Amino acid sequence: MNKIIFTGGGTAGHVVPNMVLISELNKEGWDINYIGSENGMERELIEKVGTSYHPIPTGKLRRYFDVKNFTDPFKVIKGVFEAVKIIKKIKPDILFSKGGFVSVPVVVASWLNSVPIIIHESDMTPGLANKISMVFAKKVCVNFPETLSYIGKNKAVLTGTPIREELFKGSILKGLEICGFDKEKPVLLLTGGSQGSKKLNSILRDSLNELLKKFQIVHLCGKGNIDKNFIDINGYKQFEYLTDELTHIFATSDVVVSRAGANTIYELLQLQKPNILIPLSAKSSRGDQILNAKSFEKQGFSIVLDEDKISMEEFTNKIYELYENRELYISNMKKSNLKDGKDAIISLIKQQAKKTS
Repeated sequence: MNKIIFTGGGTAGHVVPNMVLISELNKEGWDINYIGSENGMERELIEKVGTSYHPIPTGKLRRYFDVKNFTDPFKVIKGVFEAVKIIKKIKPDILFSKGGFVSVPVVVASWLNSVPIIIHESDMTPGLANKISMVFAKKVCVNFPETLSYIGKNKAVLTGTPIREELFKGSILKGLEICGFDKEKPVLLLTGGSQGSKKLNSILRDSLNELLKKFQIVHLCGKGNIDKNFIDINGYKQFEYLTDELTHIFATSDVVVSRAGANTIYELLQLQKPNILIPLSAKSSRGDQILNAKSFEKQGFSIVLDEDKISMEEFTNKIYELYENRELYISNMKKSNLKDGKDAIISLIKQQAKKTS
């Protein structure tokens, strides 16, 4: 029986793609284990699907000054020793890492145990954790053609990201029912991620009177961001976030406004949803969403707006422009060579595991 260890955590973007691969390998009878942080969100998500979970201590990798920068390296070192013990006991054929700060000690421990390592980098430019981990990896899976230039040709493989099958099983009628909408007007979806975005939430609500003339609006505003002043507005439905219902909301949406996290925009591409991307500004991120968005704009999949400069007038005008030209964006997405990465990544995993065996 083939054995694999997965790692990655800190955000849903570092866990959900792993869960897609775990589901597929489970069907093929693989022995699957997961190493993650003691208190990270990955623990709850992975334990919920019944995969054996092994927590280790870990420290965060920061580019800025913080007192914890003096103590966290010791946690990382301890995490390496804990991961070494787990790996020696399991004796996996391969490690698959999705990144995030928890992955670094697991990658180092796998390398020390001569376990081949495959990494997946979602963004156009590698994050700090993956920059460190790439040194030890056999292969690095990437989402964007531009990323190939950042990584050695012998390591980088353009695979795309694994996509959840259930995303393609949504019902338009079910989505309309969930929101209390009718079939007569198109549906606009705005999502600012699981935590929401104050900027996106604010500019949408400021634009409601104008946008409701044309659209019915679904607003995923983030935890704690429901505005009671807007609850009874006809054609406008707020949710903090959605899980099982999201597939139906995607199905019923004609156009989408979103942040530019790699997993989210890849899902929009596979679902062929015309979209406006408003990436996190460089002031509050390392700029990865800006690069992701520019790549999709260049390929004709998206309109991109600058969060720091956007006005209500530009926001509404670009949504109307997107809707009027939606068939062009759908056509460009249909022509894309960027596909669901699940099969390509599983093929790589099997190749490397076979070499170990």
